[in-house]
Amino acid sequence: MQNIANGLKFYHALAAVAAAANTDSDSAAIDTQNYDGVVLITPITDSVATGVATLTAKQCDTSGGTYAALSGAVATATSAANDDLNGTLLIVDVYRPQERYIKANLVSATANIAFGETVAFCYSGRVGPVSQLAAEVSQLTLVASPAEA
Repeated sequence: MQNIANGLKFYHALAAVAAAANTDSDSAAIDTQNYDGVVLITPITDSVATGVATLTAKQCDTSGGTYAALSGAVATATSAANDDLNGTLLIVDVYRPQERYIKANLVSATANIAFGETVAFCYSGRVGPVSQLAAEVSQLTLVASPAEA
């Protein structure tokens, strides 16, 4: 079996977003051509009680066009107490998007939420092994049955 990293295309989609109660930030466009899906992952790094953190997947047929939210492609968490969401992840998996490009949209509401950097990976590529984007991946190390160091 091939190492799973050979079949994934990794993206650094969005820089960290500072704490706010009114965040509305879109990631860079993620090209899903030749892939079955994309997983969007965003950590919550700080949360204030009643703060609502939301990660939504949007799609478009061109990288620079108008993106529309996908039905059901939303991960939401509400902070019950200060810092209770810290270190948790919002994850949305879009399997077989109907359009080629996907963006992650981060929204905070009600009280302050801070987000870490959003990463994405396209999976089940129909072409492989995948050539990683030099701007996205500084080093990808694959090992198989490694001996102890």
